[in-house]
Amino acid sequence: MAQNGKVKVAIIGSRFQGDIHASAFKLAPEDGEVVAVASPSPGNAAHLAKQYGIQRVFTDYREMLKEPDIEMITIATPNHLHAEMTIECARAGKHIVCEKPLAMTIEQGERMVHEAREHGVLLMYAEELFFTPKYVKAKEMADEGAFGRVHLVKQSEKHFGPHSPWFWDVSRSGGGALMDLGCHGIAFCYWFLGRPAIQSVYCQMGTYVHSDKTEGDDECHCILEFANGAVGIVENSWARRGGMDDRIEVYGENGVTYANLHMGNALPTYSENGYGYAVEKAPSTKGWSYPVFEELWNYGFPQEMAHFSRCARGKENPKATGEDGLIVMQAIYAGYASAGEGRKVQLPFSAKGIQKPIDLWFRGPQYSQVRKAGAPR
Repeated sequence: MAQNGKVKVAIIGSRFQGDIHASAFKLAPEDGEVVAVASPSPGNAAHLAKQYGIQRVFTDYREMLKEPDIEMITIATPNHLHAEMTIECARAGKHIVCEKPLAMTIEQGERMVHEAREHGVLLMYAEELFFTPKYVKAKEMADEGAFGRVHLVKQSEKHFGPHSPWFWDVSRSGGGALMDLGCHGIAFCYWFLGRPAIQSVYCQMGTYVHSDKTEGDDECHCILEFANGAVGIVENSWARRGGMDDRIEVYGENGVTYANLHMGNALPTYSENGYGYAVEKAPSTKGWSYPVFEELWNYGFPQEMAHFSRCARGKENPKATGEDGLIVMQAIYAGYASAGEGRKVQLPFSAKGIQKPIDLWFRGPQYSQVRKAGAPR
């Protein structure tokens, strides 16, 4: 691989997340450039390529992996495809950026990490909260001692459900709101506190609003206990109307800070006519709305992809790795088991032979009680 110049990047996936990846590289073009995209849907791939000036389009990502100049692959596909694609990318000698969550199972994640090491490539975990400017600033202040010993960190992400149909299908996604959104919060608390071991997980969840379209949890509340004595609280919802809500709270013995990801970058707006786009997952722009500016930059996506490109050049060490993704997967397993069994689950926790994390909820006695209590399947 080249040792200088822009990293040649290819994207697997051409819908919502693939679009974000392509846009992120356009917004931060100094370190990487997207030269190819692969998707089994030719029209979608061609549309993304035209929109961002991507020269090469493939309907089979395996053919794209044969291109010798491509150095790094970003995987923006349904969760159940992550492991297979990562392993093939590693065997092709390409560095990998894999979207969250890392895989469907811990065993898959372990194999992904092993294959990347075996073939001498980087496996980087696309957790944008490690790069979100507001959240990075909060961590910098905490690390400088602004709050004294931090004993509680909260992260919440809530909206009215995902963009793509596959998210609702637990056989492809592996779970509901905890799998989709909770992976962010777990990773954030772990990273913010300096990566102490997660000692226990307690989760409560249910399917309260979207039982007509999914078996997955659409509301989840999760408590994490860490080895350094701190607590993380992660709140997630696919049942919150009004668009995306993402925020953190940090509490220490000598201070506190709050960050609302969207509101500090929004224009409170009233319109009886409506207009184009306000913010991710906002269903309407009539009445009161809160359009944001520089949305992807505020999320941290361009900073994330620029960092991963520099890692591929050996200029920086990855801030988010496959190993981080594995730790998150272990906590997600424990979370679904906790919700199913109605108890706190100690880590390390593993369950061999399951097909998807949410099965640990389905098979627990607490799951049946939740259903009987009125959260219809």
